[in-house]
Amino acid sequence: MASSNDSFVDMTGCDGTMMQKELCLKFPAKVSSTGLAVLYCTKIKLKEFMNYSGPRLHLQMVASFVLTQLIHNMVLKYLGFPMLISQILARTCAALVSDLLSMALLNIGKYFNSYTMNTNEKLLKEIGLNIAFVLIVFYVLRPGMNWMVRRTPNGGKIKDVFVYAVIFMLMIIPTVTEMTHLFVLVGPFMLGLAIPDGPPLGSALVEKLEPFVSGLLLPFFASACGMRFNIYDIINISPYAKSQSIASVVTLFVKFLVSLALPLLCKMPTSDSLALALIMIAKGLFEIGSYSILFDVGMISADIFSTNFVIIVLLASVTPMLVKKFYDPSRKYIGYQKRSILHAKLNENLRIMGCIHVPSNVNSIINLLDSLCLTKESPITLDVLHLVKLTGRATPLLIAHSKNSKTMPTKSYSENVILAFNQFERDNWGALSVNIFIAISPPNLMYEDVCNLAMKQLTTFIILPFHRRWYIDGSIESEDASIRNLNCQMLERAPCSLGILVEGRQTTKCSNSNNSIEISSSLTSLDKIVVIFLGGKDDREALALAKRMSQDQEVNITVIHLKDANSYGATLVDSEKMLDDETLRFMKQTTYITYIEQYVNEGTETSNYLKSIVDDFQLIIVGRRYKKEDSRTSGLEE
Repeated sequence: MASSNDSFVDMTGCDGTMMQKELCLKFPAKVSSTGLAVLYCTKIKLKEFMNYSGPRLHLQMVASFVLTQLIHNMVLKYLGFPMLISQILARTCAALVSDLLSMALLNIGKYFNSYTMNTNEKLLKEIGLNIAFVLIVFYVLRPGMNWMVRRTPNGGKIKDVFVYAVIFMLMIIPTVTEMTHLFVLVGPFMLGLAIPDGPPLGSALVEKLEPFVSGLLLPFFASACGMRFNIYDIINISPYAKSQSIASVVTLFVKFLVSLALPLLCKMPTSDSLALALIMIAKGLFEIGSYSILFDVGMISADIFSTNFVIIVLLASVTPMLVKKFYDPSRKYIGYQKRSILHAKLNENLRIMGCIHVPSNVNSIINLLDSLCLTKESPITLDVLHLVKLTGRATPLLIAHSKNSKTMPTKSYSENVILAFNQFERDNWGALSVNIFIAISPPNLMYEDVCNLAMKQLTTFIILPFHRRWYIDGSIESEDASIRNLNCQMLERAPCSLGILVEGRQTTKCSNSNNSIEISSSLTSLDKIVVIFLGGKDDREALALAKRMSQDQEVNITVIHLKDANSYGATLVDSEKMLDDETLRFMKQTTYITYIEQYVNEGTETSNYLKSIVDDFQLIIVGRRYKKEDSRTSGLEE
């Protein structure tokens, strides 16, 4: 409640006579107090006590702490989440609930003040409008949106008229919220909770609104908020605003210390604790928008807004850099013994992970696995990971499909993938075991799902689809930058051998890096396979894969060793050359493997030679040579 005070000011008129004017000064709402102890230690009236924000602040602190510990210890801890991730998720949920409780207490205080001011009719009207608004959102609008989802076929696209109807709701909800005397941000927030997440409705709204909101409205909104900032308000800051700014900094510092101390007491690593504490005090555009609204309605002064604006901008700028410095997810792979096909025994169970983006990837991976000599003496365990982009929902998911389950999880996503690989397992019963997982996550974090699952399943070889696909005539069908970024991240962080599957028109190309392999094929049978060998650990891994394939006598394996015509151009050290010769010895001695030595002078000759043989084979396996200068490949990057 804003308070007022009558004051008398002497003024001199144009004729020199003295006049006395009465002014009514309206001050901003009270925003600070010593807290709950005031109620017991002083004689302050309860109706005045509810004007202060101290009780709401204390409620948020208590609720955040209690809910964080309950969510972490009773839910997330038993789901196997790492300590840092569990604490972040728990505190996010706790912050959301505590904010709702604080908002509820604020409205209760407002109702109580209205009651003490003998405006019972107005109070009942406001309470009725608030209750009616909540009931309409969750018992009228949400069932209506669920009806829209049910009218959409599984895996199909929702009708545009339904999407535009929801967008219309989003446009009018602030006006309706203001009519019910609620804070303007409450309405859009509650409607957002009522919208069904994920496909088809949630993802459709994200696809239509995110480019417009993130690319146009958010920059305009941030610019409009920044235009309210005035440096002279900080230079000429009032004592009251100065004390409030100091209180804000002290509060952030105390919150940082508390957020740091609790994880340390739970024996979380210091770097993770620092990252978590920084995340908990992070501020951004939402807080700037809230302060802008409070400034526009006159609840805070210009100098308070400007000082808080500076604090938020500094936090938003520094926090991301510090979090990246203290928390590096890839460090969990340090010290992990990378598994590779080269060090696996020939007849032991080979664990392979196949990643799927689109349905066409299924046949290509099945064709490749068919060439790996699936027998009971040389079994394979296949972990299929269907990677689905996270759109329209907030929480990533990793779903393990149970073979005994009668229902399909996320049917619209992965039913065809599950059916195809289950049939492939039945066709190779005893020689192949298939486990199917579905990962729904943001594209920039998909590599975390792949790496974590590979480490958990002790995977030896990961197969990833290439980011580009071609039509039969050679023109590009599609190109996905997010898949390309995923492949690049996996090449840097993969805990085992990695293969990138390049699906060509008739040929297949396979490259090996980080003990990784890259493959492409569109034919139903891969019985003519060639390995392009230049030397190095990646090429030795490619030979190990070909050696596994050579156990099937119906598969014709050819090894082409590209040698430098000028011997002095060799770049491998002696130890590497010894390892290459030892690996090639088996290929030379095996009668059913064709070994060819081809001398080339430069990259142009290498390219021309490969073009001349590309139509003779259905699968080409090539080791990745990253940042290695060699005359045999010079100029190919261009």
